[in-house]
Amino acid sequence: MTERASGTILGVRYGTVERHADERGAFRELWRTSAVGRIEAADAGASADATPGFVQANLSTSLAGVIRGLHLHRHQLDRWVIGSGRAFIALVDTRAMLAGGPSPVVETHTLRADDWVQIPAGVAHGFMALEPVELVYLVTTEYDGSDERGFAWDDELAAVPWPLPAPTPDGRPILSDRDRSNPSLTELVAELRAGD
Repeated sequence: MTERASGTILGVRYGTVERHADERGAFRELWRTSAVGRIEAADAGASADATPGFVQANLSTSLAGVIRGLHLHRHQLDRWVIGSGRAFIALVDTRAMLAGGPSPVVETHTLRADDWVQIPAGVAHGFMALEPVELVYLVTTEYDGSDERGFAWDDELAAVPWPLPAPTPDGRPILSDRDRSNPSLTELVAELRAGD
């Protein structure tokens, strides 16, 4: 498991897991605390005295042209590993906006099988499957819906440079009902500030 680089967004990290393959198939180690190090409390949106760790692992499969996101967690760190396929990922740092700043920082990358990205709390995230994708993600909180927020995938303020047209017959991305009806980033930030 190697770390390639840090992103331009504070707390974002990228790397690749090592694939051990032979005629039978392959084995990949997705996480080892001793190799990667401990999760920083601030990156997980936890109190300074907390010792966060991964508590849930999920597998998402997406057809080519699916966009999932943009989703935001204020108290959860995500670690995504691409199991197969290729995905265009978009990260939108909302932390400065939530503190009263004017605009988000946006970072994009294309990840392939065995690539990983670690996404701190406060950084919205989404991806477009450029081909069928299997995505394994580890998270620092168990899902209960209370920290699940999102904003429009095509929000003008975030201006994510999605690779459109999508790889679908009609060139339009495939969205869930939820992702189709998410508010704007400005509306989400106002809602979250009002709730603080």
